[in-house]
Amino acid sequence: MDRAENSIKAVLVAAFVLAVLVPALAGADTVRRSFDVVGDGTLAIDTDLGGIDVRAGAAGRVLVTVEREARSGDDEDFELSFDQSGDDVRVTGTRPGGSWGWNSGNRFRVHFEVEVPAGFSVDLSTSGGSISVASLSGDVACATSGGDVALDDVGGRVDCRTSGGDIEIGKVAGTVLAKTSGGDIRIDRSGGSVVAKTSGGDIVVDEVLGSIEASTSGGSVRATIASQPLADCRLTTSGGRVELTIDPSVAANLDAKTSGGSVHVDFPVTVQGEIGRSSLQAVMNGGGPQIYLRTSGGGIHLKSLN
Repeated sequence: MDRAENSIKAVLVAAFVLAVLVPALAGADTVRRSFDVVGDGTLAIDTDLGGIDVRAGAAGRVLVTVEREARSGDDEDFELSFDQSGDDVRVTGTRPGGSWGWNSGNRFRVHFEVEVPAGFSVDLSTSGGSISVASLSGDVACATSGGDVALDDVGGRVDCRTSGGDIEIGKVAGTVLAKTSGGDIRIDRSGGSVVAKTSGGDIVVDEVLGSIEASTSGGSVRATIASQPLADCRLTTSGGRVELTIDPSVAANLDAKTSGGSVHVDFPVTVQGEIGRSSLQAVMNGGGPQIYLRTSGGGIHLKSLN
């Protein structure tokens, strides 16, 4: 029995969760919390309001700084809670008694500044602010209902979504999923596949080493395919131009069509079927995955990378 009891105690100690509640405030203050970690865990932030900035810091420590300011009196309260389980840290920001509206957001300001070890992953969610992440080798998941997203130098996968802002992504080693309902998307470089979708802006993908799916209902699409895709690629828009720069050694089947312009190709291809001003079906280097290009409101231009 003693041995069994000791084993149970050991499990309970290993699963110990540290939880701290910071009371609501009326006025302004800065809250700082530091957490010791051993390995590469995950930082999770879920807040009703506030911008979030995360960057790589010292090894073995997660440092969270939260600035809170109530601008209109005692009725504006905002609570913070901090939890640690092993190497994982969770921060929650809530307004007691209800959700935030735009007027409440204007009367109350919250901002999160966080440093984590470079190997950490992050899972960030805010209902009213922008998000930025830089120089992490883990995965990045982030969502905001009212701000921009800016990411750079990410070693893992990226999944980012915003309902009211632009998405700016620098260098990412893994795959990228980027969605916005009201802004532009720009991706400098992805080492994996890319899915980029917006209902109200332009899409620019400067270099993708995997397959790409990019679609917009209200702007242009420009992308570069720098190596052989292993799956089909789709670039579509209902309200702009499609421009694709592609490595001339890529083997692919081209299918391009526009209802509002013409199709131009700057390198030799083997045409299949009839040649038309506004459509093209062609083969590159014997054929391969399909490259599907469509627009209803502009031209299509295919350029050689070299």
